[in-house]
Amino acid sequence: MKKDTIEIVDFHAHVYFDTTTQDVAADVREGLGARFDVRLGRWFDKPIGPHPKGMYQVAFLPNQFDKVVPWLMLNRQGLDILVHPETGDDVADHTDHSLWLGTKLDLNIEFLRQIKTT
Repeated sequence: MKKDTIEIVDFHAHVYFDTTTQDVAADVREGLGARFDVRLGRWFDKPIGPHPKGMYQVAFLPNQFDKVVPWLMLNRQGLDILVHPETGDDVADHTDHSLWLGTKLDLNIEFLRQIKTT
């Protein structure tokens, strides 16, 4: 049996929105900030990196997963959210190790591959 050697440093949740759902995304963000000790990232109104639409990132520690993710499941208000670990392998973290709440969006994985090789 192969020994598990991957360590999860933290988790990221990417909350996606567009011009019609930005207010909803702000409500979700406010709820996260009020309830949890998370790091709320900047707003990006347009696609950035591998992300196909506007989003903000929420970073949280592994010991918060069992509280933050269920809250997002029940309070995402129809938004699509990518949750992934940070293990040092961006490609695997955003693909094989990820989970989606809502619709799974097509990420620009080639962007992550290019970063990995530079």
